[in-house]
Amino acid sequence: MADQSDVENALVELAANAIYPNGPGSSSLPGPECRMYRGWPNSAALNADLAAGVINITVFPKGEPGHNTTRYAPRWLSSPANPTLTASVSGVSVTIGGTASAGQLVGICANNCSYVYESQPGDIPETVAANLAASARANWIVNLSGTTLAIPGASSLLARVVACSPAEQEARRQRQGFRITCWCPTPAARDTSASAIDLFLASFQFIDLADGSQGRLQYCGTLVFDQSEDALLYRRDLLYDVEYPTIVTALQPAMIFGNIIVNAGTFTA
Repeated sequence: MADQSDVENALVELAANAIYPNGPGSSSLPGPECRMYRGWPNSAALNADLAAGVINITVFPKGEPGHNTTRYAPRWLSSPANPTLTASVSGVSVTIGGTASAGQLVGICANNCSYVYESQPGDIPETVAANLAASARANWIVNLSGTTLAIPGASSLLARVVACSPAEQEARRQRQGFRITCWCPTPAARDTSASAIDLFLASFQFIDLADGSQGRLQYCGTLVFDQSEDALLYRRDLLYDVEYPTIVTALQPAMIFGNIIVNAGTFTA
C-alpha cells in the first residue's frame, strides 16, 4: 500500500528529474551541485552546503494534518493469474511440464480421490511430480519417472493446475500537503531551481507511487523566505497537495477440483 513516505520519495524523484534533466551524471540545471532528499535539513550541514555553493532541495509535509477523502464503496478488484506449470494426462499417466513458480496448485484426481501440491520457490517439474506421487502413494501404487507419474489402478484420472489471483481493495483515500523547498546560496540559484521544478510538475496531474497506484497532484501556492545576505540563504517553497489511496492486497484462492451447483441463486461447491 502507498504510505506518506512513498509520496515523498516520488516527489523527490520528480524534483531530481527537473533539476537534472540529462541524468544525475550531468550538470544540474541551475549549475551548482544539488542535494535532494526527504525531511528537514540539519542546520549545520545546510550552512556548510550553502557556504560551499551547494543547493539543497527537500520534500517535507506542510505541517498540517491530512484529510480523509474516502468516497468510493469498498470493492475487491482482481485479475486472473495464468499458471506457468502444466499437467497433461495420457491414459493412467500424468506429465508435469512448464516452469514452476511459487503459489501454483498442481493436482491429480484418481477415482475421485484428489491430491494437491502447492509449488514452492526453487521447484522444478520433477520435484512437483515427486511430491504429487508421494501424496498419492497413501492410497495408490504410483510409478514415478522424471516428470511423469503413473497410477495403474486408476479407472479415471484428471490433472489440473491453477493459480491464486491477486486482488486489491482501496481501503481509504487521503489528501496530504507537501512542500518542496529550495535552499539556495544565491537568488539566481533559487529562482532557477524553483521555476524548473514548478514548470516540470505543472505537466503532472497524477504521480506514480511505489505500489503501482497513483496520487493526484495539485499545486497550492508558493512562499519565499529571504534571510539576511550574510546568511547566504535564499529559499522558496512550492506547496502541493497529493491525494492518494491506501490499498489492501490479498490472494483470491482458486478451486482446483469440485462441482458448483446453482440452485435458486445459491452456489454449492
